[in-house]
Amino acid sequence: MMRRYGKRLVLSCLALSAVGVCTPRAEAHHVRASHRHLLHHSRFHSRNYHHHGYVLQCVAFVKQSTNFKIHGNARDWWQRAAGRYARGNAPESGSVLSFRPTRRMPLGHVAVVRSQVDSRTILIDQSHWGSNTISRNVRVVDVSPNNDWTAVRVALRSNKDRLGSVYPTHGFIYSRPEGAAPSFDTARSALASNNVSMETASLPTGVTNHNAFDDDAPNRSVR
Repeated sequence: MMRRYGKRLVLSCLALSAVGVCTPRAEAHHVRASHRHLLHHSRFHSRNYHHHGYVLQCVAFVKQSTNFKIHGNARDWWQRAAGRYARGNAPESGSVLSFRPTRRMPLGHVAVVRSQVDSRTILIDQSHWGSNTISRNVRVVDVSPNNDWTAVRVALRSNKDRLGSVYPTHGFIYSRPEGAAPSFDTARSALASNNVSMETASLPTGVTNHNAFDDDAPNRSVR
């Protein structure tokens, strides 16, 4: 494109030089200007390309999707919620599931709980988990021995019927002040879920300690 544009300028200058309008110096000036013009557009499109490929990190997604006002990386949310937001080990719609940092996921992870399916299963919305996109209605299964959601498995993006590795969690951060009781609807939902027989969901065979949590966690720093 630059060659064609420069060629046209040269031909124009040659035509104009016949009448003494375009000098060799002016010709060189126009060629340099055309080069700068093309370089500017090249950088502009490059910036746009990276802009469209921008990754919405998990913390930014949660802030955008909820009213939580917590700063810091995902791994900091649990501690920084203390004294401001209620926390616990029972899922509630609109709460944030806080993942603990691991060796291969050092910044932790946070996700928004959409709904509770049963006493062992919830659906979450999250970003930057296994891909650079937002994922909605992702199945998460509690595999903790005491059904306290301290260990979970997340459905694979490539196959929603299969679950991924075991991940340790802090628990849930609720969108109400610390010490405030849950709403009637939330309490009723939690009570109903507790009456459901315990679904079979447990740690994979052979898992006896938290070292297994790092087996195939994403090899990246989730924000």
